[in-house]
Amino acid sequence: MELLSVKDYSLSFIQYDKWFTRKKVKVLNNINLTIHKGEIVAILGASGSGKSVLAHAILGILPNNHCSSGKIFYQGKELKSEKLRGKEISFVPQSVNYLDPIMKIGNQVKIGIKDYKGRDSKVHALFEKYGLKKENEILYPQQMPGGMARRVLIAIAMSQKGKLIIADEPTVGLDRKNIKRILESIKDMVSDGSGVLMITHDISSALKIANRIAIFYDEKIIDIAKREDFCGKGERLKHPYTCELWNSMPGNDFIYQSSIKEGWI
Repeated sequence: MELLSVKDYSLSFIQYDKWFTRKKVKVLNNINLTIHKGEIVAILGASGSGKSVLAHAILGILPNNHCSSGKIFYQGKELKSEKLRGKEISFVPQSVNYLDPIMKIGNQVKIGIKDYKGRDSKVHALFEKYGLKKENEILYPQQMPGGMARRVLIAIAMSQKGKLIIADEPTVGLDRKNIKRILESIKDMVSDGSGVLMITHDISSALKIANRIAIFYDEKIIDIAKREDFCGKGERLKHPYTCELWNSMPGNDFIYQSSIKEGWI
């Protein structure tokens, strides 16, 4: 069953140039994407390609100077993000600065639990599930290393029991050990039928857990491929740019051909 469906969605921001004339700056161009229950879809692309802006559009946290066309549906109904965020849709932000610096992390996880009965035991269970110790509950965010803080963000998202989880660059800046733990935590999110949209620029992380990978380039999705299509020399990949990304990985001998120069994009 389709959990999220983005149909023909385009987004622009209204800006003023130096002569105070209005102009539209397009940031998303005719996006089409679906996420099913129990599925992890990774959006892969370079910084500035529009990945995070799509997440903000789904969450309904765009600035007032935006204009859009197309539609976003959640479980078959047009998305009204302001009613669903924190109830049906959970967000794992890129920056640990989203954590409240003056609130203990145990209390921050507790806030997301709507059922007051047994809240403390549920917090303990979430901490244990994501490799956090009970004694960590009394810490403040600035007292934790980056990997631990990111696991707290995941625990907060999971405390809300959202059916759709959006994770924005969840592994950026982490060492190999913490990347593995974060990816295992994200993979665990779909065990109860939830869907995950993971935004990343790291193809290696995406290939470890995603069922499908959407390739972002220049404000649009140029390809959507299954994880199993990334094999060999990329013979099963449809778009040349996707094939180039795959072949340029260390394990593929950094094979590189400029698809931009050859007019593939």
